[in-house]
Amino acid sequence: MQKLSVQAPRAVVMIRPHHFGPNSETASDNLFQATDAGRNADEIAASAKGEVTRAAAMLEDAGVTVHLFEDQGQETPDSVFPNNWFSTHAGGHVALYPMFSPSRRKERRPDIIEMLKRRYRVQDVIDYSGLEPDGVFLEGTGAMVLDHIERVAYAARSNRTNEVALERFCTHFNFEPVVFDAADAGGRAIYHTNVLMCIGTDFALIGLATVKNTARRAEIAERLAQTGRTVIDLTHEQIADFAGNAIELDGRKGRVLALSARALEALRSEQVATLEKHARILPLDVSTIELAGGSVRCMLAGIHLAARPVPSGACHADET
Repeated sequence: MQKLSVQAPRAVVMIRPHHFGPNSETASDNLFQATDAGRNADEIAASAKGEVTRAAAMLEDAGVTVHLFEDQGQETPDSVFPNNWFSTHAGGHVALYPMFSPSRRKERRPDIIEMLKRRYRVQDVIDYSGLEPDGVFLEGTGAMVLDHIERVAYAARSNRTNEVALERFCTHFNFEPVVFDAADAGGRAIYHTNVLMCIGTDFALIGLATVKNTARRAEIAERLAQTGRTVIDLTHEQIADFAGNAIELDGRKGRVLALSARALEALRSEQVATLEKHARILPLDVSTIELAGGSVRCMLAGIHLAARPVPSGACHADET
């Protein structure tokens, strides 16, 4: 049995959308978004709802605790991606983030934070959302890919990642910031760091070619390798298929790497074999949700908090 890892959370928060659709407010800088002319809005929304339902069930079956919340609102098309507006950290800390798109600011939900306080040991909540009126944004673990073991926050500059906010977060949560510029094969800035990079306990997936500065690229590769992790370099094409948008979780029988079916198909056989040495691969079909420009990692807000003991005979019905 593998030891528990601070990098791999045992529980996640997910949002089941009822009015999902690609967000026109975020399309200008999220070049991963796509359209589906073959289905109408209702069909797309229903498909996304079903994908979340099945993904949550598969994660639970793998031994990951899933806190599944319903989103009934019609003004939050990206609600399925909760990792952007909050994150949790060992020692009982929670962060709330300033969001670039006005519609995404409506995704913040006090009921989810209250659930965390009831179910887990939460010591404080640090709220950065007050930076929004100043045009300062930091979209959570989309903007940052966190190495919880080495205490490093990797962040690609973008409209969603402001260095002032990043420095504040790193000071409060004891991370070292590593900032870089990243671009796709066409030279266009990549909007979120977590589409090009995933850090597990013993491995790292990263699209090194996306890092524009060659010296910075070599430095990041070296830093990841120095931790003892196996570094798996992803191509631009694999990044476009969301191969970097994965997350390592702690399941009932060991670590699980959750990623999309599309991402798994994009990986080469030798890359898959390397990953399987460190975690069981759990592919999830979220092809409709990927139309919005995010994939499995974006859908899962990991819980890095200590659980409170459940009183004998008690049952929880937190998720609504």
